[in-house]
Amino acid sequence: MKIRTLLLGAAAGFAAGYVTKQVVEQTGGPSPEKVLEKVKSAVKKDGKIYGSWILMKPENYQKFDLNYQVYKGGITRHENGKPEQFEFIADATTGTIIDLTKK
Repeated sequence: MKIRTLLLGAAAGFAAGYVTKQVVEQTGGPSPEKVLEKVKSAVKKDGKIYGSWILMKPENYQKFDLNYQVYKGGITRHENGKPEQFEFIADATTGTIIDLTKK
């Protein structure tokens, strides 16, 4: 096998993989990590965040007779020296925060 043929094959495989990755990212919703970062940026305006979590698998959720695929998670922050815990529900297709409650 010639080195040129090998390099052309490797370059074609890399290009195909890259294009596939871009198409999958554009057609799918935001990743759970991106949703968590969005929620954290909204909550950290009022205090430093010390912990956070998110369920990686979307779940069905209904609010006001509307059905959603959502990610559920939580955030812990300190405000005035006291810990505060929040639970959130975010739309899995857009990343929009649907519900944020203080526990």
